[in-house]
Amino acid sequence: MKTRLAVALMGLLAHLPLPLLRGLGWLLGRLLFVLAAPRRKVALRNLALCFPEVPEAQRRAWARATFVVFCQTFLDRSWLWAGSEALVRRRVKLVGAVHELDGDTPTIVFAPHFYSMDAGGLALPLNTAREFTSIFATNPDPALDAWFMGGRQRFGNVRMLNRADGVKPIISCLRKGGLLYLLPDMDYGPGDSVFVPFFAMPDAATIPSLSRFARLGRAKVVALYSRMTPDGYVAELTPAWENFPTEDHVQDTARMNRELEAAIRTMPAQYYWVHKRFKTRPEGQASVYG
Repeated sequence: MKTRLAVALMGLLAHLPLPLLRGLGWLLGRLLFVLAAPRRKVALRNLALCFPEVPEAQRRAWARATFVVFCQTFLDRSWLWAGSEALVRRRVKLVGAVHELDGDTPTIVFAPHFYSMDAGGLALPLNTAREFTSIFATNPDPALDAWFMGGRQRFGNVRMLNRADGVKPIISCLRKGGLLYLLPDMDYGPGDSVFVPFFAMPDAATIPSLSRFARLGRAKVVALYSRMTPDGYVAELTPAWENFPTEDHVQDTARMNRELEAAIRTMPAQYYWVHKRFKTRPEGQASVYG
């Protein structure tokens, strides 16, 4: 019941002017930074591990800002998922190498966990009629899961797959000329992970699915970096990566992290630092989170 009421409230928030909604998100973010001590510590620790050369005051400012962006982008799901198509098109822009969506070449869209990823996820089906597949974990709250799935599939020919569905439907979509929206940049545990550098950390557990799916699906890879702006969102597509994939999935995964690092440096506060990115350690190494 509480979740349904919260979803209904989000529907009402969709009608607020964007500056007012963003102001509310700013207040909630500043409050959450103070109250959510465990997640604040995780964000600060991640930033210290990744940017040891950056002054502590700057890292703390980024951490404070990341809570604000988290809340602002969460509230923006109100109009992203309940506002009119005209409103979403006006506020969400797809730029960059948009021509990479033309034709029917199997294509994987590397879409890392910037807080604006749901805006980017809508920008694609608004700008292409191609079949669009994405992989998300099921939320344990059925009402919340239905809200997330409905919002993410509201435009275009989008199919949401659970990770438990396996590889076959993903590869089938790619080989038929579809798009795969892939988010492989979190720490999903030791299973199938490889340890590759990420910023100053030499051994970040990372799943090599981007390389493997690209090989199995005979797909090109483009990246989509989604950025929150004062007027809404800009999702930028990169040209297809050259010489990717190779026969070495470990080196491919290390390259993926390097590409991501370059994007994060352009908007460090907008990345998902509240996740324990380095929770999986090589055998014999202690937790970096204490």
